[in-house]
Amino acid sequence: MTDNIFVDTNVLLYWRDASEPKKQVIAAAKLAELWETHAGRLSVQVLNEYFVNVTRKLDPGLSPEEAWDDVEALSAWDPLPIDMPILTRSFAVQHRYQLSWRDSMIVAAAEAAGCTRILSEDLSNDTSYFGITVENPFTEMPG
Repeated sequence: MTDNIFVDTNVLLYWRDASEPKKQVIAAAKLAELWETHAGRLSVQVLNEYFVNVTRKLDPGLSPEEAWDDVEALSAWDPLPIDMPILTRSFAVQHRYQLSWRDSMIVAAAEAAGCTRILSEDLSNDTSYFGITVENPFTEMPG
């Protein structure tokens, strides 16, 4: 059985960020592996952040239609909604680990999705939150 792996927004953005070719290759490989193993998980929060950033902040970015195609494809990972149980757990995560609200919501959603790992560049690599380990896929990039 494959462990569920939660994907943070930054990994999805690097998948589409032509200005970061090394990170783009790594992100694409990680996402391809998650598609193949059916282990990828995410939340509506991540999809929202992805859509906004990929259409407004990347240069060159995607058109809204291209970004929406990605969102629809990623919906196959059954994104978790942000509901009161997620918000309540986010508050507990923030209180215990002193994370930002955004990062607390990522951890809470990963936990609710039954994930053992979070792929993220933003959270501290190899840190564990309620038994979920953060993996920064870009820490050992070739020079």
